[in-house]
Amino acid sequence: MCKRNIILIVDDVEINRAILCEAFCCDYNILEAENGRQAVDIIDSSYDRIAAVLLDIQMPVMNGFSVLEYMKTKGYLESIPVFLITADDSEESMLKGFSLGVMDIIGKPFITYFLQRRVNSVVELYRTREQLAEVVKLQEKALEEKASEIQSLNNSIIVSLSAAIEFRDCESGEHVQRIHDLTRLLLTNMKEEGYSGCDFTDEQIEQIATAAIMHDVGKIAIPDSILNKPGKLTYEEFELMKTHTVVGCELLNRIPNSTDTAMYEYAFDICRHHHEKWDGKGYPDGLKGDEISIWSQVVSIADCYDALRSERVYKPAYTHEEAMKMILNGECGQFNPNLLSSFKSQQEKIRQFYLTK
Repeated sequence: MCKRNIILIVDDVEINRAILCEAFCCDYNILEAENGRQAVDIIDSSYDRIAAVLLDIQMPVMNGFSVLEYMKTKGYLESIPVFLITADDSEESMLKGFSLGVMDIIGKPFITYFLQRRVNSVVELYRTREQLAEVVKLQEKALEEKASEIQSLNNSIIVSLSAAIEFRDCESGEHVQRIHDLTRLLLTNMKEEGYSGCDFTDEQIEQIATAAIMHDVGKIAIPDSILNKPGKLTYEEFELMKTHTVVGCELLNRIPNSTDTAMYEYAFDICRHHHEKWDGKGYPDGLKGDEISIWSQVVSIADCYDALRSERVYKPAYTHEEAMKMILNGECGQFNPNLLSSFKSQQEKIRQFYLTK
């Protein structure tokens, strides 16, 4: 399989192409087009070698949206991520771009560092998915006969997706590991205490804890301007942020030969429902009480606690005592009373995860 190592830059302004070329020429081969018609000709001839397309909207001959429509019709967007690099950041353009399948919309002027991280992480995700699809295609019969090999493949996918999250969110990588550890700790305690619906095997607990690290994989599709915004999100920005739950499920659905595994079922449910609340005031489905799976509830409280304990662009890190008080007092939304009891009983062990704070 030929490695995709070309970035196609499509912009009618030469200086814009030069800036983007300078940002990526060290890691990729660069092809340029000054209008959409040239772009689709290059895509047709070099489809299997293009890693990403950086696309302007307003261009002569054929604009960026027409290029997207063409790529969608041809099925190219399944293998080639497209980034709109444009000064047109209107809501209408954003909605149209995302509806056509664009991976992200990045406004001009842009910060080169964040653009590089964004593009590189998505390219790596697409490369990994394509490589795994090829492996599955070549070894499908053997994988069906060997359950252990299927599990190994799933674990490789999880590691790859988690690495993409770390690139995307500018995190140290400790966040997803702590979510794994907190999830395992709480599920184990609830099992030992005999809580209803928590009669998991040790293998199931480990599967759930591993699936939990993919809870925010959908954030790969949230623009940097929203994900890393230092201030409060507007209503429209928050609505877009909330879509990461659904987008995460869409990404999981694209992983070949995974939908019949327990790991997939846990990961899918966690991606979609880790922001649901006990009182029905969460999203995206407004589930209430035990309508929410216990594993998604556990990941929800683990994610909430870790977010409070971690420094973010919009807030400092809270102490363990402050975070516990906020969660137990309902300041972060309502949680299952049994889950809160388990969480409280394990707080000293939980504190140990953050001794470097």
